[in-house]
Amino acid sequence: MAICPLCNQLESANYSCKKCSSFLIDGGRLMDYFDDYSAYLDIDGMKQFDGIQSDGQKNLCPHMFYCSLCGSSEVKLISEAVR
Repeated sequence: MAICPLCNQLESANYSCKKCSSFLIDGGRLMDYFDDYSAYLDIDGMKQFDGIQSDGQKNLCPHMFYCSLCGSSEVKLISEAVR
């Protein structure tokens, strides 16, 4: 079983915006943005159709980060800890 350190608040991420160099805010898992019920579905199952190849096989958790200054957003792949 793999767990995401950001989803489980074990770590925090520090990324800078590519457009304005401001601090990016973690908006959570990319899959949670798909529809109203995606946050309640199986995480490994959602990775099969999230549009990111091999994130399930490589134990990566895609997170949406956004910039509160310029409004840009980007997806970062977070390495999950395997237990």
